[in-house]
Amino acid sequence: MPSARLLALLLTAAAFSPAHAQPHVQLLAQPVKPPPATPAPRDIPYPGVIKLHVDATDLERHIFRIHETIPAPGSKPLVLRYPKWLPGNHSPNGPLADLGGLIVRADGKRIEWVRDTVDVYAFHITPPAGAKSIDLDFQFLSAVKDDEGRIVMTPEMLNLQWDSVSLYPAGYFTRRIPVDASVNLPAGWKFGSAMEVASTDGAVTTFKTTPYETLVDSPIFAGRFFKAVDLDPSGPAPVTLNIVADRPEALEIKPDALAAHRALVQQAYRLYGAHHYDHYDFLLSVTDRMSGIGLEHHRSSEDGVDVDYFTDWAKNAPYRDLLPHEFTHSWNGKFRRPADLWTADYTTPMQDSLLWVYEGQTQYWGYVLAARSGLLTKDQALDAIGLTAAVYDNVPGRQWKVLQDTTNDPIVNQRRPVPWRSWQRSEDYYSEGQLIWLDADTLIRERSGGKRSLDDFAQGFFGIDNGSLADLQYTFEDVVKALNAVEPYDWASFLRTRLDGHGPGAPLDGLARGGYRLVFTDTPSDYHKQAMALRKNQDFNYSLGFSVGSGDVLTAVIWDSPAFKAGLNLGTKLVAVNGIAYDADRLKEDLTAAKANHRPIELLVQNGDHYRTVVIPYDGGLRYPHLEKVGTGPAALDAILTPKP
Repeated sequence: MPSARLLALLLTAAAFSPAHAQPHVQLLAQPVKPPPATPAPRDIPYPGVIKLHVDATDLERHIFRIHETIPAPGSKPLVLRYPKWLPGNHSPNGPLADLGGLIVRADGKRIEWVRDTVDVYAFHITPPAGAKSIDLDFQFLSAVKDDEGRIVMTPEMLNLQWDSVSLYPAGYFTRRIPVDASVNLPAGWKFGSAMEVASTDGAVTTFKTTPYETLVDSPIFAGRFFKAVDLDPSGPAPVTLNIVADRPEALEIKPDALAAHRALVQQAYRLYGAHHYDHYDFLLSVTDRMSGIGLEHHRSSEDGVDVDYFTDWAKNAPYRDLLPHEFTHSWNGKFRRPADLWTADYTTPMQDSLLWVYEGQTQYWGYVLAARSGLLTKDQALDAIGLTAAVYDNVPGRQWKVLQDTTNDPIVNQRRPVPWRSWQRSEDYYSEGQLIWLDADTLIRERSGGKRSLDDFAQGFFGIDNGSLADLQYTFEDVVKALNAVEPYDWASFLRTRLDGHGPGAPLDGLARGGYRLVFTDTPSDYHKQAMALRKNQDFNYSLGFSVGSGDVLTAVIWDSPAFKAGLNLGTKLVAVNGIAYDADRLKEDLTAAKANHRPIELLVQNGDHYRTVVIPYDGGLRYPHLEKVGTGPAALDAILTPKP
């Protein structure tokens, strides 16, 4: 046997020999524990009233200056939030990056705020002991150029949205947070808003105390040139058209235009059979300086049109479904709202699964009410529906992406432009949704022998509880139940087939039942010509597969179209057509000639510093969409567009 000393040496050697070496343990990265979640909203009253003042007089620099006083109950730590998920936007796009200069004080002494590193819209503040409130001073640095966002302030007008100029305390339903708001406007300016005035002192207007939720839902349009028009002098509730314009002559409304706007109110009442506001204010900017908008609210809407909307009434038909659309949202989207889209505050994520009802049916009624009120003629409405049918019957993206999934687009894409819209799809729930509701309307009319229609659904679903300002939620099942109450049918399968299917083509059965079919001719309708002129666009989408905008640059290329197969893409500049400098009329002439001579269209194009020639083998001529009446008897679509007596 070895000695004890030798045994110890042997054991030591064995322990450190490679055969007995301890395995190397690799330490893998582990996640850092996130900070505690900010308080969830509770349906309890906020203790105290927030005071919010906005100075909106810095017109040259487009700066809104804000002072806000927030009660600090018990001097406990507060979390203040900047609104993120905004109603009507359907996405988390609150303009946080435009908030600047935030200084917090209590009893005149500055205290530091700390931004939450996970919820960056949240600011943590610890008031000193004994503080009863905290004071905030900051600015909303609104865009001064179009590429920075919406222009909301010009020397002649402004659009004040309260969500962009305020912070609110976390932990409460926004409907339980009272606010005293005031605004300082430029001297001599007038404004329109659903907010009710408490007092006026010079250029400062103070509004009645209102819940923060209502405040955010009640923006202001103000301007140097302003006109308020009563659209329903003897109606059940005041309805006012508040107009701001770049120049005073743009405010002048011809009698036929005024009559159509007044008829809109009456036709909406005849459709829904009820209203859900104590007063309603259209806020309309007539401008080519402030950015356009179309945004719904319960008792108002923000609407933007070109500066000659009234003064050149005849040429602006493509804008005239805007006000009917946003007005309809007072019923569909505000009074009744998808259950998964309603949230208690502006931090809780919204779910957009029912936007094909919220926006799709609103899009449908927008065109119907425009026609019934005279904002559009019947022929203009038919042309508009024909354009919609053509666009969505030529969407190759439906091969992979169903209409239901497009309801996620506002969240996925944040409403940014996309390079291949026909393939990627972008919020198609609006106008393809419109076609689904035309399909449903004509089916109800057909099955009931003309005794019932989607009008009955609108009245039974959106026209209940006349005068109520409450928010009522709805689900898919509620929609199906209400349709069945009008006309028994397998509406769940009807809707899901159209929402979850891949076509081919758009849901055009409504056109066929309505007595029309989609056709193409070599001449655009007058409505189509107006739409191209207003957008400064030439439409070759149904021939070569592209549209051309300012500077002869392609603004769209249809996936798998002749242009796509030739390698053209968005942003390409057309330099020459068949060896001669590009001109839209010349391209039209060559497309017409190619029907007879079958000569390919040869384009010289530019991308950046690169020039190349592409040859497109196309001889189908010019193609523009129209609706063509089928047969000679009464057509259901004609009846749909006829004013209700």
